[in-house]
Amino acid sequence: MHFVLIRKFLARRSVRSGFRACLLFAMSHIRKYSVCVGRERGYKRTKNVKRVRPSNSKGQSGKQSRLSRSLIREIVGFAPFERRALELLKNDREKRALKFLKARVGGHRRAKRKREELMGVVKSMRHK
Repeated sequence: MHFVLIRKFLARRSVRSGFRACLLFAMSHIRKYSVCVGRERGYKRTKNVKRVRPSNSKGQSGKQSRLSRSLIREIVGFAPFERRALELLKNDREKRALKFLKARVGGHRRAKRKREELMGVVKSMRHK
């Protein structure tokens, strides 16, 4: 829409007036208010940025707990059921591993999360 206006004014410009002056003139005629049609329709307003609430961070582990968990995992290693699941994943038996983990961990979502975690371990073992 703006380009149509600018093109009209540029077509009318005389040789004496400069390109920049003509462009500024065209830009001054572009609407600065809200319109009801077109791509730019609607009332223009600034986005209301809301502050992050502490309750929104539920379920995300912090740096401290992540560090302590990784340290414990290094020292203690894996539980017996995790070792068996690792063996299944090494042999590309993902569905079987999910079934096994579901029985041990107690839910489909938890089992999927555990499987993804252990698959990451298997992947890192392969890359070493």
